[in-house]
Amino acid sequence: MVALWIVLAIVVLLALALIVMYNGLVRRRNRVQEALSDIDVQLKRRYELVPNLVETVKGYASHERELFEKVTAERAGLVTGSAADKVNASNQLTETLKSLFAVAENYPDLKANQNFLALQAELTDTQDKIMAAQRFYNANVRDYNIATQVFPTNLIARPLGFEPFEFIEAGGAEAQPVQVKF
Repeated sequence: MVALWIVLAIVVLLALALIVMYNGLVRRRNRVQEALSDIDVQLKRRYELVPNLVETVKGYASHERELFEKVTAERAGLVTGSAADKVNASNQLTETLKSLFAVAENYPDLKANQNFLALQAELTDTQDKIMAAQRFYNANVRDYNIATQVFPTNLIARPLGFEPFEFIEAGGAEAQPVQVKF
């Protein structure tokens, strides 16, 4: 009879351990998905700001049509595709917006325009928030991936469908070494 109670206690402890591990994995996976959603929110915010900036600059630099078309095309990539596609589109848009801001340097009246300055500040703030959201996402991905790869949770993670997430990495110009010339 004592052996039966010992076996029963071991089975109950194993079941509780499995429940705790499973719930921990679910909690971590949900944090990763929440972090990804935060990136989407910031990309949508940026998506909405860009047309206002373009319209403000268009009034001053109407002959920069090719640049405006490029900004518009790259802006469309912010809301479609996978997380990596959206981040890549965001990186490309960042590079194009640098060109747009360079055009603005040629127009002193535009540089002093309050709408332009406010939009430029909003875009800078949004870019900072996107980068912070990406760091938050990567931290959550790291924690989740570690949890799915360490013993004993790795024994239940894969069979129960807990696949690893990919990190968001810098692309384009951000990944290149900075060259300083004097």
